[in-house]
Amino acid sequence: MPKIQKRKIIIAKLIVILILLTIFAFSCDSKKPSSRGIRISETKTYEASLYRQNCAVCHGAEAYGKEVDGKQVPSLRFGEIEKKTDQEIYEQIAFGKNLMPSFKGQLTDEDIWRLVRFIRRDLQGKQQ
Repeated sequence: MPKIQKRKIIIAKLIVILILLTIFAFSCDSKKPSSRGIRISETKTYEASLYRQNCAVCHGAEAYGKEVDGKQVPSLRFGEIEKKTDQEIYEQIAFGKNLMPSFKGQLTDEDIWRLVRFIRRDLQGKQQ
C-alpha cells in the first residue's frame, strides 16, 4: 500500500477518534441541566435558598434524593411526590411524616407554600 494511502487511512481514523471523544466529553458534562427542572446549585432565587438551607441535607443538593443513616430519602423531582396534592406536600413540610421532621417552627406558612411551588414549578417543571 502506498505511503499516501496509509496516511489518509491514519488521518481518517484520527478524525473518527476525535469525533467520538468530543461526543463522549459532551455526554459526560456535569454542568448540563437536569432532564427535569432547574439546577438548584445554579439558581439564586429565595425559594432555592430556602431549599438549600432546609431540604438539601436530606433530599440532596439537586433534590434527587439520597441515603441518610441507611434510609433512602425520596426525590422531590419525580416518584411518589408527583402523586401528592399541593396541600399534602405543604402538610408534610409543616408537620413532618415518617422520618421527615416538622418545619412549622422554622418556616413561616408563606415560606412552606413557596417551597411547595418551588417543588412543583422549578423541580418538577409543572405549571402552577
